[in-house]
Amino acid sequence: MTAEASDMLAPPTAPAVRGEGIKVVYRRRTAVDVPSIEVAAGKTYALLGASGAGKSTLLRVLGLLERPAEGRVFIDGVEASGKDLATRRTIAAVFQKPYLLRATVGANVGYGLKLRRVPKREREQRLSDALARVGLAGWEGRSALTLSGGEAQRVALARALVLRPRILLLDEPLSYMDPLLKRSLTLEFAEILKSERVTALYVTHDRDEAAVVADRIGIMRDGRLVSEGDPETVLTLPTDEWVASFLDAEAPAEGLVATSGEGVMTLACGDAMIIAVGDLPLGSRVLVGVPSEDVLLFEHGVQIPRTSARNQLDGVVSEVAPAGAAMRITVAVGDLRLASTVSRSSAADLRLAPGSLVTLLFKATAVRVRPRDTIAPIV
Repeated sequence: MTAEASDMLAPPTAPAVRGEGIKVVYRRRTAVDVPSIEVAAGKTYALLGASGAGKSTLLRVLGLLERPAEGRVFIDGVEASGKDLATRRTIAAVFQKPYLLRATVGANVGYGLKLRRVPKREREQRLSDALARVGLAGWEGRSALTLSGGEAQRVALARALVLRPRILLLDEPLSYMDPLLKRSLTLEFAEILKSERVTALYVTHDRDEAAVVADRIGIMRDGRLVSEGDPETVLTLPTDEWVASFLDAEAPAEGLVATSGEGVMTLACGDAMIIAVGDLPLGSRVLVGVPSEDVLLFEHGVQIPRTSARNQLDGVVSEVAPAGAAMRITVAVGDLRLASTVSRSSAADLRLAPGSLVTLLFKATAVRVRPRDTIAPIV
């Protein structure tokens, strides 16, 4: 079936990629078991998990590079397989290592176009445009052997984008970068993916990388999707203790909707009352979380400046731990646990240590809430 025929048959609202009943077995061991997964057109879906979780295998199946033991893959609403050459030509990939030819940058980026017999003049224009998009304008004549790791990975991305793919597969594209370069390239990759409006599957084990690039995140463990949703909800409201540990996040608090009206709710979380945005029914059992970067800390008893933040709670510091260049402060408010990320200098100025009395301040809009018995995030 041609790509044009597929477009005519596909429902207008079909996701760009959909997998149903995907199961992959290696030597009698189930490597992937995913009942359902969808990637919306023009969006980036990050598969996040530890090594061996099945992320890359699922990406290969959804990208038609590997055939599953069970299940079906749909591209734009039409069932597809690796035998569909026209469909496979709409998919491009960037892997951990660039695997560049021992040739010029231009020869590497234009290689796929040459194989597809794209006319020379068009090939040169598309090559130039692709290099400009990844910040390497005018590099056509540079030798690939002289490139740094970051430059080589940009060339690999340009080599994929020059094909004008509808679906882009990125398998740990930044895993070999040093932290500073990785942070810079993550931001650049995120901007390129959004500006290109390409549908992307992005595999990573780095939660911060996933948070930056993704419109939707799926966390994998032992071949299964154990949490899925928008980045803020997935990273703030872990679905269980394992997910919380993997994300280095506080487990979400359990609560009840005590009041609800005009788009604002009061949530009873043990002895603490938290104000949040939403309109769930009274008595609803919910999970509650607040991103640590949205929680401000003050010494207990000090005069707090007037603010629009509607949540002000007193608590006791239970843990002080390094978090990169910052410090992560865990505070107990009765049975409720909340975390705050502060600079090292602020932690020293506040003399934060286990047992310190503090006041927490955060906005109602910062509170993440979802029904207790569902994984789907509240929109």
